[in-house]
Amino acid sequence: MSNKVLRTVLIVLAALLLLTSGFLGGAVTASILPANPIRDALGLTPACPTQTNPITVVPSEQSGSDCGAYVSASTPAELQKLFDPFWESWQLLHENYVDQPLDDVTLMRGAISGMLAATGDKHTSYMNPEEYKQANTSMEGEYEGIGAWVDITGEYVEIISPMKGSPAEAAGLRAKDVVIAVNGQDMTGVAGDLVLQQILGPAGETVNLTIRRGDEVIDVAITRAKITVPVVDYEMLDGDIAYVALHTFNEQATPQLRAALDELLSQNPKGLIFDLRDNGGGYLVTAIEVVSEFIPNGVVMYEEYGDGTRDVYEAQPGGRATQIPLVVLVNQGTASASEITAGAIQDRGRGKLVGVVTYGKGSVQNWIPLESEESGVRITIARWLTPNEKQINEVGLTPDVIIEMTEADYEAGRDPQLEAAIQLLQGE
Repeated sequence: MSNKVLRTVLIVLAALLLLTSGFLGGAVTASILPANPIRDALGLTPACPTQTNPITVVPSEQSGSDCGAYVSASTPAELQKLFDPFWESWQLLHENYVDQPLDDVTLMRGAISGMLAATGDKHTSYMNPEEYKQANTSMEGEYEGIGAWVDITGEYVEIISPMKGSPAEAAGLRAKDVVIAVNGQDMTGVAGDLVLQQILGPAGETVNLTIRRGDEVIDVAITRAKITVPVVDYEMLDGDIAYVALHTFNEQATPQLRAALDELLSQNPKGLIFDLRDNGGGYLVTAIEVVSEFIPNGVVMYEEYGDGTRDVYEAQPGGRATQIPLVVLVNQGTASASEITAGAIQDRGRGKLVGVVTYGKGSVQNWIPLESEESGVRITIARWLTPNEKQINEVGLTPDVIIEMTEADYEAGRDPQLEAAIQLLQGE
C-alpha cells in the first residue's frame, strides 16, 4: 500500500472514529465540527457557525466563505472591515475551544489588555475593577498590604520604593528589587496585576516574597499591615540645618509641605535638605505646586505630546523656600513627579542633587475610568522634559554629587547621602 493511500485510509478511519464517538454521545451539530483537514479529505462542506451575541454573520462576497463575514452590530461602520478578524476569532473561539463555557468578561478584559500592551509602552495598560480601586485607594491614603510603590508593567513586579515606616521598609526591600515568586509560587509569565493581588491582602497575614536583587536571590517574609500612605517628615538637624522629606505627591502633599516649611523656616536655618529618596511620585499638579515652593519664577517643566506640541509649566508665585541654600536627596526610587521637581531644581541652578541616578519615569499617564464598568485605563499621553529640555524617561537624573549606599551602610544604619548633603550646606 502506497504512503498516499495509507494516509487517506488513516484520515477516513480517524474521521469515522470521531463521528461514531459523537453519535454515541448524542446528537452532533454541524457547528461542533468546524472545517479541518479531516473534513476536507472527506469532502465535507465547512459548517456555518451558530450565531453568538454580539456576533452577526452577514453575506459577503469578499469573505471567501459561503457563511459570509463575522461582524458586530456595535462596531462603527468605518472600522467594520478592520475588526472583522477580531470578531471572527471571537466567534471561532466560542465554537471550538475545548473548555466551555468561556468567560466573556475575562475575554473582553484580555482583549483590552492586549491592545494597550501592543503599544510597546509599559505604562499604558488596562486596570480591571479591583486594580483600579487599589490604585486609587493607595493614592488617597489607606490600604492593606506591605507598603511599597511598585511597577507592575514589566516582566516581573519591581519595587520602585518602600514607603516610610512600612512593613516593606522594615523587611529591607529596596528600589529595583524584583519579585520573582510569591509564597513559593514562581511568578514568571504571570501578569503584574495578578502578582500584585497576591502581594496585597489582609493586615496581620504574612506573605513570603522571593526577591532578585542584582545577581542575588533572597527570601523575605513580610507581615501585611493597614498602610497609611506617609506624606511629610521634618526636623531641625545639628548645625541649624532644616530637613524635610516628602514621600508622595498626593493631594495632602502641598499643604503638609507648606506647614513643615513654615515651622522650619521660622527657626532661621542656614540651609535646607529636601529628601525625595524613594518617592514614587503622584499627581502632576502637586509636582508643580511643590517645586514652586523652591523656585520663584520661570519654567519648571515641559510636557511634550506625540504631535510635537508642548505645554509649558511655570513656577507659581509665593514659594516659601526660594532663597535658602538647598540640597535635594535622590536615589533609584525617586520617580515621576519627584523627578520633575528635582530636575527643575537642578536645571534652574536652585540647588544641587546628591545621591544616585533616579528611576527614569518621565511620561504622563491619564487614568481614565471606563463608563461601562468600574475599571479604567492608563494611557501615556505625553513625556516630561526638564527646563533644559532633558529627557527623563528611561534615563533618569544624574546627581551633581554621586554618593552610593553600600550594603554595609544599610546594615549599620548609616546615611552617607544625608551626611554629604549636610557637608555641602555647611560649606556654603
